[in-house]
Order: sequence, then structure tokens, then C-alpha cells
Amino acid sequence: MKIVVIGGNGLVGRQIVALLNERGHEAVAASRATGVDIVSGTGLDAALAGADVVVDASNSAAPYGEPSYDFFSQGARHLLAAEARAGVRHHVAISVVGTDRLRNSPYFRGKGAAEDMIRASGIPYTILHATQFYEFLLAIVEAGGVSGQALRLSPAYIQPVASTDVAEAMVQIALDPPRNTTLEMAGPERERMSDIVKRFLNDLESPVDVLIDEHAPYFGAVLEEHSLVPCDAAHRCPVGFATWLQGSEYAKANW
Repeated sequence: MKIVVIGGNGLVGRQIVALLNERGHEAVAASRATGVDIVSGTGLDAALAGADVVVDASNSAAPYGEPSYDFFSQGARHLLAAEARAGVRHHVAISVVGTDRLRNSPYFRGKGAAEDMIRASGIPYTILHATQFYEFLLAIVEAGGVSGQALRLSPAYIQPVASTDVAEAMVQIALDPPRNTTLEMAGPERERMSDIVKRFLNDLESPVDVLIDEHAPYFGAVLEEHSLVPCDAAHRCPVGFATWLQGSEYAKANW
């Protein structure tokens, strides 16, 4: 089976490509590095020729402001049109838990617009809503904007997940028949964003102090306490924060 992975050189995409190839499938990474640009549509028809399944693991390079909305909305429009021309039988997309609750953020509004187009496209699909990757904690710090030695973060709950678990799930979804629905998955532990980021920074021996601010924006959205947590039926993955951190490039032993 030929499976094209959009964003196939990214954090999750490259893991998906490797896992699919290990299992004997023809997995093709498509990204700007390979001449494929979903925002403009460049290279899509050639990349999708003969594809049975398309996995969209792409992400906006600029997760702030209207450019992120344009990336997801225009990208989905061009990608789905190319899939229809190629006769793709299953569209698999990774999105974010809480997308439907955070439409005041351009990033999440763009994600939501892309999901709406997927559902209306007529192409069989499966959407996976995953919680934040552990690897994404550093991006949360960068997005929060450190002032002096203080970082203001929301105390909203999050339930992060290992990218390896997400890649495994995406591979299985791609190999299964389309569900025509949205699934959710998360890590095993629920914790306040401010607390887990503080633990992360402490392990990095960072001098930054994490301050709780209920109004601190999260990629343009102000969070309610449960804006980012999964539904009760969500699949819980096994890798916890401490286990992930110990084996990550951020572990103290590696410094």
C-alpha cells in the first residue's frame, strides 16, 4: 500500500514514515524539503499519484496569528482537492484535543476549519485529536515569552503524550479502514500546565520562574481549566512524563 505522509520530515511525520516502511508499506515523505507545498498546492499531484492513503502530519511553522490560520485552511483545501483527483481512499489527519473549544485562536481556528473541510470533502477519513506532545513543552515556554526571569503560564490542565505513542497510533489508523469520525488520545497523567512546565524547566536547571496567570494566552487563546483535556473515552497512552524525560535529549544526564 502506498501511503503519502504530508509533513513527513517533521517530528511525528518522520516516525510514521519509518514505522510504515518497517512494516513493508511504501511510505513517502512529502514536505517543502521534497518540493511539496500544501499552502500553494505545488507538487501535490505528483506526490499523490498512486496513493491509497494520505496522512497529514503537517504543522504551521508560525503557530501565532493569522499565518497559522492560512496554513491550515489553505493547506487542507489544496490537499483534499489533490486527493480527490488522485482517488485517495483514506485521509488521516492529526489535530489537537480542544480544537473545537478554542476557535478564538487563529491557530486552533485554522485547525478547526481544516477539520470541517475534511468532513465535508466526501473522502473517507479519520481524524486523531492528540494532546500536546512532551516535546512541545519547550514551544510552550517560547510562546509564553519570558520577561526577565519570569514566565507567566495558565494553570489549565493538560495531559501530554509522547510523540512516539502518537506516531504508532497514526500508523495503525492509516492501516485500518476509515472511521469517518474523530478519535482522541492522551498521555497517562493530567497536570496543570504551569506545574509540568515548572518541572521541565527545573530539570533543565533553568533560572526561569513560572508564575501562575489565569489570563496568560496559549497560542492566542485564553484557557478554561479543562480546555485542553481529552474526553473520558480517549485512549490513554502508557509513557509518562518522567519516563519520557529520562530518555529525552533534555535529561540532566545528557547535559
